[in-house]
Amino acid sequence: MAETPSSPVPTGYSSDIPDGEVLAAFVGQVVVLDTQGPLIYIGTLRHATAGTLLLLDADVHDTNDSRASKDLYMVETRDLGVHANRSAVLVMRHQIASVSLLKDVVD
Repeated sequence: MAETPSSPVPTGYSSDIPDGEVLAAFVGQVVVLDTQGPLIYIGTLRHATAGTLLLLDADVHDTNDSRASKDLYMVETRDLGVHANRSAVLVMRHQIASVSLLKDVVD
């Protein structure tokens, strides 16, 4: 018997949608690119290829330079807005651990 998810799946996320189509649904929206290291990227997804994601009006944040954890920083950014420190940044896909919409960040 299949389990019912405990919470609804956010728009754009589905195991039935190929990776490229999910990211296509995120184009033009503010996304969070989390890495396994201390960096986090937050900005408007402009374009995605097999190897890179292009963010515009982006905040490249190094948690080593901050007292805030990644989770706290994402919540603060969701509430206060993106503090862009790059007009554009090209992020290599191999650096990315996860991609989510900023509006889907929860407390």
